Amino acid sequence: MIDVKIDRSDPTLLHDQVAGQIRRAIADGEAQPGERLAPARDFAAVMGVNTNTVLRAMRLLRDEGLLEFRRGHGIHVAGTPERSTLLAQANELLRYARHNGYPREELIKIIQSLP
Repeated sequence: MIDVKIDRSDPTLLHDQVAGQIRRAIADGEAQPGERLAPARDFAAVMGVNTNTVLRAMRLLRDEGLLEFRRGHGIHVAGTPERSTLLAQANELLRYARHNGYPREELIKIIQSLP
């Protein structure tokens, strides 16, 4: 099963945290296209959240084209998120910060201070 962790002190909604963790797992290759995911109730039990929270996250990912719901066959990974897009945006942010006199280390501190 994908290692999904939530942070109850994070202001991000729980279903958005779950969706983000599953997105990351797919992008990092922990879950491959075609692979069947564990049932939502299993994810919920491991994370200590309501099954509906996990299902809401999975529906978001289905709507993004990352998951496919197959009646009688479970939930499968359908695609991969654009990790390259995330990396490109992160690099652009770093270039912008450097252009404005902020070294990488200071940018990291700024990001870590965000809620």
